[in-house]
Amino acid sequence: MPLIALTGGIASGKSTVASRLAAHGAVVVDADAVVRDVQSPGSPVLREIEDAFGERMLRSDGTLDRAALGAVVFGDPDRLAQLNAIVHPAVREESQRRFREAAAADPRAVVVYDVPLLAETRASDPWDLVVVAHAPVEVRVSRLREHRGMSEADARARIAAQASDAERLRLADVVIDTDGPLAQTEAQADELWKRLTAEA
Repeated sequence: MPLIALTGGIASGKSTVASRLAAHGAVVVDADAVVRDVQSPGSPVLREIEDAFGERMLRSDGTLDRAALGAVVFGDPDRLAQLNAIVHPAVREESQRRFREAAAADPRAVVVYDVPLLAETRASDPWDLVVVAHAPVEVRVSRLREHRGMSEADARARIAAQASDAERLRLADVVIDTDGPLAQTEAQADELWKRLTAEA
């Protein structure tokens, strides 16, 4: 079973590539969804977050207030490291469980781990292939402003808070250039799928 890591910075087009691969039949494990699941109400991770950061991190319905937590950790490396020490081990365990589940269901499945923070958290894991969705910073800033309503300053801050393009590209076995028309990005994903299924 090929295990593929798909990464890219914010607004890089990574989700577009993941969706295209899923349409071809890949089993996509979304790291962001795993994070949300391990932080669900009543979970050990959410209790640890509450203990470490205070009950104001929870909404009245018991769910995590992501905006409040983000405001606390963004720009504070120590607090971010504290949060990561709580969340990342649980995410790793749950994602590995989902990989095993996919393999058990279909030993020939192509599993794609859609993971924005690969360079920051799981660069050394034994991936069969690392795919990076890449667009220049200025393009990503424009996308964040247009599609997410961010100010230019906020967009640049979000990009700067992640690994650099150079750090991600150093990990890449395959780079998908997303700085063009959607059809061009999808065509590159199609070529990748052909490669993955030929090797599988």
